[in-house]
Order: sequence, then C-alpha cells, then structure tokens
Amino acid sequence: MQSPRRNAEGRPLGTCDPSSSGSPAHGGGSRFEFQSLLSSRVPGADPISARLRASESPVHRRGSFPLAGAGSPQTLPPQLPEEDRIDLNPSFLGIALRSLLAIDLWLSKKLGVCAGESSSWGSMRPLMKLLEISGHGIPWLLGTLYCLSRSDSWAGREVLMNLLFALLLDLLLVSLIKGLVRRRRPAHNQMDMFFTVSVDKYSFPSGHTTRAALVSRFILNHLVLAIPLRVLVVLWAFILGLSRVMLGRHNVTDVAFGFFLGYMQYSIVDYCWLSPHTAPVLFLLWNQP
Repeated sequence: MQSPRRNAEGRPLGTCDPSSSGSPAHGGGSRFEFQSLLSSRVPGADPISARLRASESPVHRRGSFPLAGAGSPQTLPPQLPEEDRIDLNPSFLGIALRSLLAIDLWLSKKLGVCAGESSSWGSMRPLMKLLEISGHGIPWLLGTLYCLSRSDSWAGREVLMNLLFALLLDLLLVSLIKGLVRRRRPAHNQMDMFFTVSVDKYSFPSGHTTRAALVSRFILNHLVLAIPLRVLVVLWAFILGLSRVMLGRHNVTDVAFGFFLGYMQYSIVDYCWLSPHTAPVLFLLWNQP
C-alpha cells in the first residue's frame, strides 16, 4: 500500500490543516499547500529570482549573453598598439631592403678577418692600420698645406689649392651624411682608430674610401705619371677601401657608397675649379715676391 504524499511541512496531502482558514470540503488548504510545494520545488518560478541568477551566471559575466534590458553598452576588447601588430602584407621594397641589409651584415662579418688580434688574419692588423693612416684626412690636409706653402709656380698652386678645396669638401659632406644617417659601426669593430671626432662613431659612409676615390681620381687627372704609378694609385684606393671592411670599421655598403661619393666629389671640384681668374683673392694669399 502506497504512503500518502506529504507536503513541505510533513503532513499528508489532502488532510485538513487546523490553522488554515479554508474548508477541507472546498479544498482551499490543498490548493495552498500545492502552490507552496510548486514554489519550493521550482526555484525559478519567481521572475525576480530568475533575473538575479541570470545576471550572476558566468555566461553573462563574460558579456557574451547580455540581458535585453541592460542599460550599459557592451565593451569592446582593447586595440593593440601599432608597433605590436604584425604586418601581413609587407611591400616589395621593404622586403628587398631587409634582404639587402641582412646580406650586407653577413658579408661584412665574414670579411672582417682583421677585426681583432684573435681573428683569422689578426697578424696583418698592424699593416692594415698603417694603410688606414695613409687614407686619414689629417695627413692629407697637412701635406697639402705644406706643399702649397713651398710651391713657387702658379700652376702648382692652382692644383694644390683645388686639392685642398676637395679635401675640405670631402670632410664636410661625409660628416653631414654621417650625422644624418647615424648608422652604427659593426659590432665586431674595435674603436682604436687614429684621431677620431664625434661623427666617427657612425659608419655610413666610409670617409677613408671617399677620400681614396677622390684623391686617386684627382691625381690621375692632374699629374703626369707613368703607367705603373697610375696602377699603384688605383690599387691603393681599392685596397684601402677593402681594408675598412677587413678591419671591421665599416660594412660593405658603407665602402661601396664611399667609392661612389668620392667619384662624384671630384666632379663637383672639377666643375667649381678654382683659378687665379675665378678666385684671385685666394691665390694672392699664397703669392710670393
């Protein structure tokens, strides 16, 4: 025999509650107990309680299931800064420049065989440093000024005056480009150069290479030399430029642009050639009785 169903207070359903105001015949107490039983078994029957539980759910907290009556707007995820984004469509020019830079750094490091005493050709480092001094600007400036003061012919003074102008123009242009580009010297370089200034901490372009290309072209055009001597002048300029990479002073592109800049500097000097007719005041300063 089945036991009668009981309500939440433990009384059998269908029995009369003495404290209830309804009559058992009309079932008022039974309806009240049945409604109490439904409200206790179905906790979501109250709409206010259901709304509170929905607001506390993890789906709603994440913002993926907002309530229809919510007044606050849905917040968007923060945007990443421009430098943290990945460019998925780089330009062809950018790829070419990055590839050229990578090849330049790799080749410069491979050719830096005299960068230190422990390098593969470290024993030749003193000879390379002596070659470095032969292309320095100070010996060339002092030598040109000395020869200009000792010259006793107008033709010699004219050539030396223009050589001095070329050397000063080279120092000015190289310093200006180095200050604008500000490319650091290779990481394997040792800063033990002879008489450096503030812009010498930068690498692009190679001042020794521009000077070698300028002076060699100047000598070949204004001095009468035998063929062996002309070949030696060209070899000196080429080996001096190569030594800059072997010593670890410059990258390959620094030297290549240095040759180009030195070649073009002579064209400027030749176009602005100084003579007693174009610049008589300068030649009067060196006039001797």
